[in-house]
Amino acid sequence: MDITTVIINFQTPDLLEIAVKSFKKNYPKQLLLIIDNGSDDENRSKKVIDECCNTYESTEAIFLDKNIFHGPAMDLAIREYVHTKYVFFLDSDTETKRNNFLEKMFEIIESNKRTYGVGEIIKINKRGYKSENGDKILLTPYMLLNIELYKELTPFIHHGQPTIHNFKEAQQKGLKLLEFKISEYIDHLWRGTASKFGYGLGLKAKLDFILNKIGI
Repeated sequence: MDITTVIINFQTPDLLEIAVKSFKKNYPKQLLLIIDNGSDDENRSKKVIDECCNTYESTEAIFLDKNIFHGPAMDLAIREYVHTKYVFFLDSDTETKRNNFLEKMFEIIESNKRTYGVGEIIKINKRGYKSENGDKILLTPYMLLNIELYKELTPFIHHGQPTIHNFKEAQQKGLKLLEFKISEYIDHLWRGTASKFGYGLGLKAKLDFILNKIGI
């Protein structure tokens, strides 16, 4: 399969270790790229990442000098470091329970050249909050994307939903996001970077939260 799996880490080495170990248990030969997003945690992340690279086959690492936040880090991975046709993004706060999901997702995305991404779909409003009347996005903790198509679209951004503009534009251009129940294979622990360090979005995020609450 022409896929690179990418995990972005920021100062959550305990979670990252579980994510990598469980993924590699199920996909020992799958190319895995760990991008450390400028962690400043007394080298705890670096130690875990180095151990992973030394322990597991086809596991590589990139260390960024500073935290550029999750969306821009995903964009950087696609543009600079991933050289396969597809990228599978996997959050650092996940635990892979069983295999065969990459094979199934690969079959889906290969079935139609206008398929841009595969994963679990939710709908969000213009501020990035879940809404039944909103636009479709793939859940970012585990999604498979076509890199060539990604590069034709608005990049992922620093946002609570970094894919918000990218996925909207993709669908406006007739590209497809297709459903696959990845949560049946991978547990998302919801204890990752955002819960420990926030999103780093400042006043804009607070304003969006208030405006969303009052329906504007």
